[in-house]
Amino acid sequence: MPWDFKAATMSCFSCFSSHEKKEPNKYSGRKQASTSLREPSPQPRQQPHPRPQRPNGHSRKTSTDTTINNGTNREVGDNNIAARIFTFRDLATATNNFRQEYLLGEGGFGRVYKGHLEEIDQMVAVKQLDRNGLQGNREFLVEVLMLSLLHHENLVNLIGYCADGEQRLLVYEYMPLGSLEDHLLDLPPDRPPLPWFTRMKIALHAAKGLEYLHDKANPPVIYRDLKSSNILLDREYNAKLSDFGLAKLGPIGDKTHVSTRVMGTYGYCAPEYQRTGQLTVKSDV
Repeated sequence: MPWDFKAATMSCFSCFSSHEKKEPNKYSGRKQASTSLREPSPQPRQQPHPRPQRPNGHSRKTSTDTTINNGTNREVGDNNIAARIFTFRDLATATNNFRQEYLLGEGGFGRVYKGHLEEIDQMVAVKQLDRNGLQGNREFLVEVLMLSLLHHENLVNLIGYCADGEQRLLVYEYMPLGSLEDHLLDLPPDRPPLPWFTRMKIALHAAKGLEYLHDKANPPVIYRDLKSSNILLDREYNAKLSDFGLAKLGPIGDKTHVSTRVMGTYGYCAPEYQRTGQLTVKSDV
């Protein structure tokens, strides 16, 4: 049965302690935070909630046309999140207590660590959000919801998350070549630039990820944060979009746009959106 994704998202906010809305993060080996256009948002009301329980596992379905539906996996808040729940101890074990040598990158959002989930023998990237950093609970929840419901070969795979006490962590598939930004900027003198064939391959994959969000997801999803640091690469330079904390549901029916506060990163935000606050799927391209 179709459901109201926006209403479901808001109903889940009661599961997390309220925080001031912050600037977006990026999963990248580069150790700088980007400047944001984001404005403060009202804090969601706190409500008491039971501590999430760790499930035994979940199955996921992938289809060409994705309708954001209310599934049978019920874990957090209004029970709309299908991702696996980890405890903080699980992720501390996976990263050897977040040791420095496991650190992949850091920025205003917090830190990203390489980890290993022994029970499923899988390498992962664990994003540990700084409680005083640049990504708030609202963005955390949006990212969990979006990546739990949207599945495509050119979107990074969210394996699970941790909302244990005040800890907020996201667990992704491990992308060994880091972000596209790592291969474009500040290269050492002995490192050759990416060949044009590889650049075109990455651009094509990023475009396919956007096409899925814009044309296959129902309702359409506007990414709002397309930039090189949010495009991750596997060993074969296959590209995947990451960091969905700013994603927004697009217009439906006869509507031509959605009006919203301007959010994004300086230099990457569409000028017409920055000027008017009117958002369409074209704002991503």
